Amino acid sequence: MAMDRVLVIDWRCATTRTLGLACLQRGIGVAFAHSVCDGVCVLLDAPVDLVVLDATALRPTPREVATLVRYVAPGVPLVVTVRPETPLEDRVALELDGFRVLVHPISVDELIEKAWDV
Repeated sequence: MAMDRVLVIDWRCATTRTLGLACLQRGIGVAFAHSVCDGVCVLLDAPVDLVVLDATALRPTPREVATLVRYVAPGVPLVVTVRPETPLEDRVALELDGFRVLVHPISVDELIEKAWDV
C-alpha cells in the first residue's frame, strides 16, 4: 500500500524534524501537530494514511486517544513510539488499545512496515 501523507503528533521539534525530513526524502508528505488536539484539527482538515504519536502525547489515556482518532479518521493505522526503557507491560497495553508500537529512534522503513503489519 502506498503512503502519501503521515501525521506526526509529537511535542519534540528535533524528533519531528528528523522523521519529517526522512519521510519527505521518500516522497511521503508530512503534517505535524504538537498535541492530540492539534492532531485532530489536522485530521479534520485533510486525509492522512498514518498517524504517528509519541507515547508522551497520549493524554488523557491511550484508549481514549485511539478512540478519538479512529472516530475522526476511521481505518487509519495508529503507531505509537516509545522509549527503549518502556516496560514490556506498557507496550502490550498500548497494543491492546489498538496502537502499533515502535521503539525510538524509528526509521521511515520501520514505520511503513509496522503501519501495515497485521
